[in-house]
Amino acid sequence: MNKICVLLFDDFETLDAFGPVQVFGRMNDRYTLRYVSFEGGIKVSRQGARIETEAIDDIALFDILLVPGGMGTRELIRNVAFIRKLREVAQKAANVLTVCTGSALLAKTGLLDGKDATSNKMAWDWVISTNAQVNWQSSARWSISEKYYTASGISAGIDMALGFVADHHGVSTAEAVAREIEYIWNRNPDTDPFAVEKE
Repeated sequence: MNKICVLLFDDFETLDAFGPVQVFGRMNDRYTLRYVSFEGGIKVSRQGARIETEAIDDIALFDILLVPGGMGTRELIRNVAFIRKLREVAQKAANVLTVCTGSALLAKTGLLDGKDATSNKMAWDWVISTNAQVNWQSSARWSISEKYYTASGISAGIDMALGFVADHHGVSTAEAVAREIEYIWNRNPDTDPFAVEKE
């Protein structure tokens, strides 16, 4: 059973977190989901969803760290303690998945230096300004580099999660999950309808 820690913070984007949660939650024979923050307590999404979180330090071991994006990332990117802690927990995880501007937070830790990554194309200029050492992919629905999966904006997290399932459990399993949630899976990570032109 793989344990997924969904790292939440105030002003996270609801679908960034709960799109992938919907995918992995359909596989409750293989994944357990825990909602965490660095200090515990209630975190409120940009859309007003109030989620009770556990302090991540109270969870001894976990396999996957899921980091959503959202407007809250704009403040957290300057929070030295948060970035330091994110680096620490990301290094412990077997896989790290980010959605939207969650990749900016991970990039700030330095763990994406020299690696391919992508993010929300609507926030592209801001995201790539956070770390020039990342090989930012301007035309990717999601990107994979070693243990790091990074998705473009919001709904792309569902495609990435299904891609992760396909990589680890087979395409037929991912297709079955997509059918169960009545989702049309954009299965090619390099096909991005919201791609931005490189300067």
